[in-house]
Amino acid sequence: MAKMSLLLMAVLTVLVFMGLRWREERMASAAKPAPKAPRPGWLATQKRAANRWVTAAAIAALATIVLLGGIHWVRELSGGW
Repeated sequence: MAKMSLLLMAVLTVLVFMGLRWREERMASAAKPAPKAPRPGWLATQKRAANRWVTAAAIAALATIVLLGGIHWVRELSGGW
């Protein structure tokens, strides 16, 4: 069960990360084009990426808890093991 939860959390983290990146790119392109601003530096870019990964991991952890907890309670309510 521990291996399954780790695998599920890793897969969900990657999927949520890709979804967050897609949403961020889509929202940036949908906004009105702003005047040319200087590009953010390397450190700002890395902070944004790290923030996206941490957010994805937190969402994946909550989803894993809900999914595996739900499976557990379905088992309990249906008569145990």
